[in-house]
Amino acid sequence: MIAANLFHYVSEQEDNFLALFPHRYDYIWAEYPDVQEAIDWKTESRHPLTDRLIHQGQYVYGVRFAAETQYSVIDIDTTSRYHPKHDPFAISRIVAALEPLGFVAYVACTSSDSGGIHLYVPFQQKQKSWKLAIALQTLLENAGFKPAAGQLEIFPNPKRYATERTPSLYAAHRLPMQIGSYLLNEDWQLTYSNQAIFVERWQFAQAKNDVCSEAIDQALSTFRRKQYGISGRVDKFLNDLNADIEAGWTGQGQTNFILGRIAMRSYIFGHLLYADCPLEGKPLVDDIVKTARSLPGYQEWCRHQHEIEKRAEEWARCIENSRYFHFGRSKLAPAVLETADSSPQSSWNQKQSESARERICKAIADLLNQNALPFGATARFHALTQYGIGGGSLYRHRDLWHPNFLKADFVCGKPPRPPNALTNVSVDASGVA
Repeated sequence: MIAANLFHYVSEQEDNFLALFPHRYDYIWAEYPDVQEAIDWKTESRHPLTDRLIHQGQYVYGVRFAAETQYSVIDIDTTSRYHPKHDPFAISRIVAALEPLGFVAYVACTSSDSGGIHLYVPFQQKQKSWKLAIALQTLLENAGFKPAAGQLEIFPNPKRYATERTPSLYAAHRLPMQIGSYLLNEDWQLTYSNQAIFVERWQFAQAKNDVCSEAIDQALSTFRRKQYGISGRVDKFLNDLNADIEAGWTGQGQTNFILGRIAMRSYIFGHLLYADCPLEGKPLVDDIVKTARSLPGYQEWCRHQHEIEKRAEEWARCIENSRYFHFGRSKLAPAVLETADSSPQSSWNQKQSESARERICKAIADLLNQNALPFGATARFHALTQYGIGGGSLYRHRDLWHPNFLKADFVCGKPPRPPNALTNVSVDASGVA
């Protein structure tokens, strides 16, 4: 009997070239096409692409992108108006458009015998692929370029959010230095090429490309505003929040005010500005803490640094239980919207409930502003009844005021009321405003 542990994966010797492309799942492959014949790509999802398969050279291979990447690719087809034979200055302008991201150097090679060009832009620090994709597209479009298949393609590519269980894949690109792929010089002429020279050029460019995360976030913010059509009163509301937040701390006694503004911006607009999905729960708390610690004056003036996570958690719970919701989304879940009773009685009950919660929030804010919110549940209950709120309403909405949910030492200022465009927006059955 042969011991089972004798059978194991045989690792390949280190290959500096193939190590540049570590993501091998859902790879593409094709047989070498005949002259003038289009290549017929297929996707293989049953197993990852191994170095050994690539070394065998029986097929042409390509790879996709993982959640994070250390390179991007610009693909310019031979028939593209941006190809050097049609516009000798287009690629220089493309690179200039991407310079705000820290992209200044690249490795240029032909993609295949067709004469198309691939620009590989490597960098040291890993970046989120979805963020980088949007940043690339935004900067190119702002410079007048039109990313499109057959003209100008970017990898990783922006992809639509997948609502089904299986997430959508990033587009795949052909691996360089296969048959028909050659390195190019500054005049876009073929030069002697092999994998070792490609690695040398890659490492040289990688050392020069110092990716600016702030520029990526700024490009993402621009894209999100355009995508969601933020304008008018909503834009003013967001700008007001930014003005309150970005000044940071300028003295003592401002922690509560600033954390409240951060919580509102993160919860309502976070997915438009920088997050890949609406922020709730721990991601929301983490974002509030991260933002607060990055602001000017935090170290000098914030007297709650030892409990900043606790304060952020309380503010996150406060905003999640409020009337505010993620921009472009309904506060109600889609299933609720589809099955909710639309009778006049149900509508009246809902309005009464919303009114009661708003009155409780206002009462809590007033007590907090006076530093008069009692510690105990009974005392707090009686204090709130002085605002004309009935005991039944307080019981039904105790998540807004009970000490088990809202600590007495949580001193907060009343958050600003958003414009009507946020609070009175109509929603359809899908829950999207």
